[in-house]
Amino acid sequence: MDAKTLNQILEIAFQKKVSDVHFEVDNPPFFRGKGQIIRSRLPLLTGKDTEFIVNTILEFSGKTLDDNINEIDSSYALPNGGRFRVSIFRQRGHFGIVMRVIPPYISTFEELNLPDVLAEIVKAPTGLILVTGPTGNGKSTTLAAMMRYLTETFTYNIITIEDPIEFLFTSNKSCIIQREIGIDTSSYDKALKAALRMDPDVIMVGELRDKETIDSCMKASETGHLVLSTLHTQGAVSTIHRIIGNFPPESQEIVRQRLADVLVATISLRLVKDKSGDNILPVVEIMRTTTTIQACIRDGRLDEIEKHIENGQTQYQMQTMDQHLVQLFQEDKITIADAKRLSHSMDLERKLTFTS
Repeated sequence: MDAKTLNQILEIAFQKKVSDVHFEVDNPPFFRGKGQIIRSRLPLLTGKDTEFIVNTILEFSGKTLDDNINEIDSSYALPNGGRFRVSIFRQRGHFGIVMRVIPPYISTFEELNLPDVLAEIVKAPTGLILVTGPTGNGKSTTLAAMMRYLTETFTYNIITIEDPIEFLFTSNKSCIIQREIGIDTSSYDKALKAALRMDPDVIMVGELRDKETIDSCMKASETGHLVLSTLHTQGAVSTIHRIIGNFPPESQEIVRQRLADVLVATISLRLVKDKSGDNILPVVEIMRTTTTIQACIRDGRLDEIEKHIENGQTQYQMQTMDQHLVQLFQEDKITIADAKRLSHSMDLERKLTFTS
């Protein structure tokens, strides 16, 4: 393996529009395309090959390889500008690498088939907006579309704090500053504290990873800023549980009060193939924090929230994951099998069977 070969493999990833590239010892490079892992016909990789790839990536990011490192996140860019988010890890005594392809173009809500209400949600002057979902289900792409809308619509000072930087944003009407953990700052917590002294209107945090970051994001929201971030949760209720559960029991009541006051919305995503198998569609749950949902959060009545989301479809353009699955099935965009696979609801199965 040399730099030329590595870059050629990564160029193929862009040409074939795959989402991820995998490098593992004793296997050829793998690609993920349209949700499926594809084994390439390239030669098997050795331990020296993967170590070369790791050193090349870390050198690009200004980092060095430490014998004590077992996993690390980084980024990489091709000479033509193609960018990757990189996860480096050890397995069976060797390095493995997964490189997520970052599209050079930031899509709009319409191009991503996202609900129009996202444009209304992101107009909130202050508060906390969370984009959630499992890994690889479109959180970063959706958040990038929201950032694009903000930069094109408002005259804001926007600060992003990311690990690593993924999409490169252009200052349009807004001014945008992008900071990377490990290169521009040492931690999310320190970067958030510094951001409050940088005249921000909007702060985008790549991920809410710990109690300190969550607390700092809520404080920024409470002091009159709009904060956007992501969480690896599967819906509004699990998101609220996760945030509150990061704090000790004696603090959780006040955290519920704070979260009820600052939470603007949660947007939860899953991706599904359309019926042709050629396209990927988002399935989206949208919760907006109405006064009723605020009361549910304050009182700990989280089991009532999904029903309020379902009932708020007409007035507030909210929707549960099941409601969107039914809509996509009725529009003949997805199969009944895929709709059932993504839902855990017996009620959805009844509705789909009735519709079909």
